[in-house]
Amino acid sequence: MNIVRYLDPQGPRWGWLNGERVVPLESGPIDAGLDLNGLFARARRQRDEGIAGDFGQPLAGLSLLAPIEPTSTVYCVGINYKAHASEAGRDLPPYPSLFLRRHGSLVGAGQPLHAPTVSEQLDFEGELALVIGSGGRNIAIADATAHVGAYTCLNDGSVRDFQRHSVTAGKNFEASGACGPWLVSADDIANPQDLQLRTRVNGIEMQSANTGQLIYPIATLISYISQFAHLRPGDVISTGTPEGVGAARKPPLWLKAGDRVAIEISGIGTLENQVLAIESGNGD
Repeated sequence: MNIVRYLDPQGPRWGWLNGERVVPLESGPIDAGLDLNGLFARARRQRDEGIAGDFGQPLAGLSLLAPIEPTSTVYCVGINYKAHASEAGRDLPPYPSLFLRRHGSLVGAGQPLHAPTVSEQLDFEGELALVIGSGGRNIAIADATAHVGAYTCLNDGSVRDFQRHSVTAGKNFEASGACGPWLVSADDIANPQDLQLRTRVNGIEMQSANTGQLIYPIATLISYISQFAHLRPGDVISTGTPEGVGAARKPPLWLKAGDRVAIEISGIGTLENQVLAIESGNGD
């Protein structure tokens, strides 16, 4: 079961995929966090009752949004693959290394990534992300994966020169990253620690790794974050990127206007975006 967040004339809304069509769902109040489990339950009920039929809109004609709510916290993990630590010249972290991304830094599938006007060093980072379905605090590792509601793809787009003097700045340029194309129910992912991740730029493979190579696996990340933060339904944890990023190449490979970035994860789908040049004074 896959659900998407998209824009219609009344504003953002959620829907579920019925073949190549999207059937709308109501998310309800989000002041206590996104009711992700409730959305999946309603989608399954509609599907099982066979009430969808030809109802809904063609997926191809929709403007997809990042499948997270503005109230959600996005926790990102740095240096979580050994080979990426090596290419970055970093020691293996003794604990998970974390930073936050704000909602405006992420766009949905098919939406343009904004090339900053103040830097030429926009980089790609393909990652597996999870979305919390059931919140909690001080979650035990043994119980952690039961708190996952869904999985998705994330491009942790980074402006490297800004990142060197401020991780917060380098990771939070407007529309520099992406998330999507949809959320896949955790029930449909048999083993999230055995998914193949590939990142392609203009059709050329740049990153290829298996999520089994994570230094800190999913359960450990959830448990660690829950020690200092109450994880809420709808919160996102992006698990880190493997080797092959543009900054580590010789010469470095920076994204430029017109480039297409595609992040594919087995069992989930492909998140694809094109880089757009933003005129000075409009955007970044």
